[in-house]
Amino acid sequence: MASLTVHDLDEGLVRKLRLRAAEHGRSAEAEHREILRQVLEGTAARPDRSDIARRLAAFQEETGGALAESSVDLLATARRERIRKLTGSDEGF
Repeated sequence: MASLTVHDLDEGLVRKLRLRAAEHGRSAEAEHREILRQVLEGTAARPDRSDIARRLAAFQEETGGALAESSVDLLATARRERIRKLTGSDEGF
């Protein structure tokens, strides 16, 4: 059998690999082999649409169905708040 060494992995990615391995009762190395096998052989599990819909519904329930603001809106709101704190006024906004 051949060996493969992977350098410069993000610590967060390694942590996720270790957690996934623990969930499947495997070592991180065995989990890495299984992930590569599934992806390269085309047998990697795809999320079920009903599972995605269930998770989305749960998320909407947790957040009260509120949609997240766009980053532009969030930045504008933060900017207005800073100006309000500095000037004590909402004038011109």
